[in-house]
Amino acid sequence: MPRRRKKLDDSATVLPSASVERQVPFHDVDAMRIVWHGNYLKYFEMARDELFSLHGVNMYGALEDARIVYPVIRTSTRHSHPLRCGDVFICTASIVEARTKLVLDYQIELKEGGALCATGHTEQVALSLPDLELQLRLPASLLRAFGLE
Repeated sequence: MPRRRKKLDDSATVLPSASVERQVPFHDVDAMRIVWHGNYLKYFEMARDELFSLHGVNMYGALEDARIVYPVIRTSTRHSHPLRCGDVFICTASIVEARTKLVLDYQIELKEGGALCATGHTEQVALSLPDLELQLRLPASLLRAFGLE
């Protein structure tokens, strides 16, 4: 579901989001029969990949064309309800900031009943290759793809 956030010019804009629906596979659970905590980042990545794909953003293309990489520099996850083997869940990725870094929030909910299982946050920066120089603003092409110029 799109979120509203103020841009620098104080006008309201709808920031992009995307969701994926998945079922927890056996190999994602631990000895306690719940999803191992590290797999939540994998689920976040699936939703982020869907968001990028829906907007025509290809991170490998950015690497090849503009010689820019976007490493994740910060992650956080808050677990509130365990996912178990066979659970069907919806993971949503939403852009919440796109100026000097790309910031996304995540939410994982059970499909049935809507219980909130986890929330998360990632931050990515743009680095130019080959020297890995930090770019002080995200490239215009990325902002344009998300409709944020």
